Amino acid sequence: MTRPFDRSLKIAPSILAGDFADFGAECRAVEGQGADWVHVDVMDGHFVPNITFGPAMCKALRPHVSGVMDVHLMIAPVDPLLDAFLESGADILTAHVEAGPHIHRTLQSIRAGGAKAGLALNPGTPVEAVAPLLEDIDLILVMTVNPGFGGQRFLHTQLEKVRTLRAMIGDRPIHLEVDGGIDARTAPLATAAGADILVAGSAIFHGGSASAPSAYGRQIEAIRASGTAGMPDTSVQASPQGEESSR
Repeated sequence: MTRPFDRSLKIAPSILAGDFADFGAECRAVEGQGADWVHVDVMDGHFVPNITFGPAMCKALRPHVSGVMDVHLMIAPVDPLLDAFLESGADILTAHVEAGPHIHRTLQSIRAGGAKAGLALNPGTPVEAVAPLLEDIDLILVMTVNPGFGGQRFLHTQLEKVRTLRAMIGDRPIHLEVDGGIDARTAPLATAAGADILVAGSAIFHGGSASAPSAYGRQIEAIRASGTAGMPDTSVQASPQGEESSR
């Protein structure tokens, strides 16, 4: 299944903030309440100070995600596990610049495996690291918290990085994603800087459940409304240059 590439705002709930005992139901619930993508945070306890889950969990989630499954690999070294995550059915695999010595090869391997290739930057990673890789990526993820745990405060210092990346991307079919501390207050700051994908965890999942998900819908729409209000008019135009895939 393919979708035309476009820069309209997309909300990607981080399933890590859902009910660990019933992730499949949580995926179905947030999509039913208007989520555009489902964001899956993979952590190894080495690259970041937390452990979540691996390719087996991603494979188990795949049947419960009807749209885009956006898998963020916070693991190092990343290359030895790429095949397993590709086989899990991820539509997008995002690796960190710092997660291996040959990030260019990592990105090529992701694309060769049939997924879209994302590149993530920690708060301390300079934006210049992206420049040599622009032709090999489909998404850039700017971390607006230090990765590893949910519920952290948004780092306003990263907004200039988002603005710089938006200018670097130009008219390339590359999404610009922001992850960390996103809620209805920070969403317009991220979109005004150039983001078109917003990842949110606790700001979406708090106060609801898979069996009573209406709170998810209200919170998704609050983030969407505030984020859309912050977007420059030029950032919501469709681009004919590329397309997204969903397995």
